[in-house]
Amino acid sequence: MKMQKLIRTYWPIAIILLIVVILLSRFVAPAPPKTLNFASGSPDGAYSLTAATYGGKFAEQKFNLNIVNTSGSGDNLELLRSGKVGAAIVQGGTASLQDKDGLRSLGAIFYEPLWVFFRADVTPGDADGLDIRSLKGLRIAAGSPTSGTRALTDQLLFQNGLDSELIPLSGDAGAKALIAGEIDVLVSVSAPNAPFVHDLLGNPAVKVLSFDRALAYERRTPYLKRVIFPEGGLDLKNNLPERPIELVAPAAEVIVRKDLHPALQSLLLEAMSDSHRGGTLLSAPGDFPTPNRIDLPLSEEAERYYERGPSFLRRVFPFTVANFLERAWVLAIPLITLGFPLVRAAPPIYRWRTRRKIYIWYKDLRELEARARATTDADEHTHILKELSALQAEVGVVEVPESYTDELYRLRSHIHFVNQLVRNLRDQADND
Repeated sequence: MKMQKLIRTYWPIAIILLIVVILLSRFVAPAPPKTLNFASGSPDGAYSLTAATYGGKFAEQKFNLNIVNTSGSGDNLELLRSGKVGAAIVQGGTASLQDKDGLRSLGAIFYEPLWVFFRADVTPGDADGLDIRSLKGLRIAAGSPTSGTRALTDQLLFQNGLDSELIPLSGDAGAKALIAGEIDVLVSVSAPNAPFVHDLLGNPAVKVLSFDRALAYERRTPYLKRVIFPEGGLDLKNNLPERPIELVAPAAEVIVRKDLHPALQSLLLEAMSDSHRGGTLLSAPGDFPTPNRIDLPLSEEAERYYERGPSFLRRVFPFTVANFLERAWVLAIPLITLGFPLVRAAPPIYRWRTRRKIYIWYKDLRELEARARATTDADEHTHILKELSALQAEVGVVEVPESYTDELYRLRSHIHFVNQLVRNLRDQADND
């Protein structure tokens, strides 16, 4: 009986809170979409390989990372701006000031050295003593017009007072053109493990530029880092390369749309940490991912991640469960704020509803009495007595707070009084 009373008292409150939960879950803390469109790069490039690694992490959590191959950072930014993708890998230094309004960074993930390969027969001597200024008048390939390589090459040439017409080749195609003599210089922002980098470093007919002024470039260009590619870094047996190479390197970073669901940002951050924290030939373990060397504001989710790491719930529970609990916690605050006064108001509301029901029964009782007094038909009196019996049965099973028990029993006595009155009127009608 106590359970029935609780249900009767609080079921309106439960319905109100359920409606609030549904509305809040849709608008305040919606579930993350199961698919994220992610712009990478050319199919054989470092960006694409990195995106594939992230895709594996997403699949483990029952999410789908839809990888979109592009020609480079310029295309990736355009896809982000248009909303066709929610996240992308972008070369540092390629975003514009306007991108700070709608895009956010999740952090840098690895250094991408700028390689300047040239044919040994087009410059005097070897690579020692050469710098960007030595490329004047040469046929230079530096990627497509929308690539990060092209943007960085244009900036370095401008800083050195050069204005060269660049050929839109890069990667494997650029390496083949260099070896074939179709170009004199190949400039490429590429990971050291790219196959064409390995091939060119091992080719005696090709030299690589070592940036003797790398520190100056780093100090003048905030998103560039001076890095040393070690002797033998690619192949210790064949000592490839034969000497340390001083390079400048932008950092690749993961960029997301400002409105990307926080749960997807968190999943990306975890994938970034798992994929890059081990270090590379150009960075020590733990250097990446990092909130440093980025050229867009860090997202709020990334700020929390770098300050405190994964949340307690995500360290304890699987991602899907942790995400649900975190969203539920967001819902708990407005629910408690709304639910506490509603729960307190439930008993008075229940009593009011009970008292109102008693008043309605009195209204019905008065109507039955009036009908009985207005007729001399014995059959009508009999019908009214049946309605009184139904009313008496309905009142007999009702439960009211103790403070209203006297009113309930008064109602019952009044029903009995009207019942007796109608019986008397029926008897009079029968005698007449």
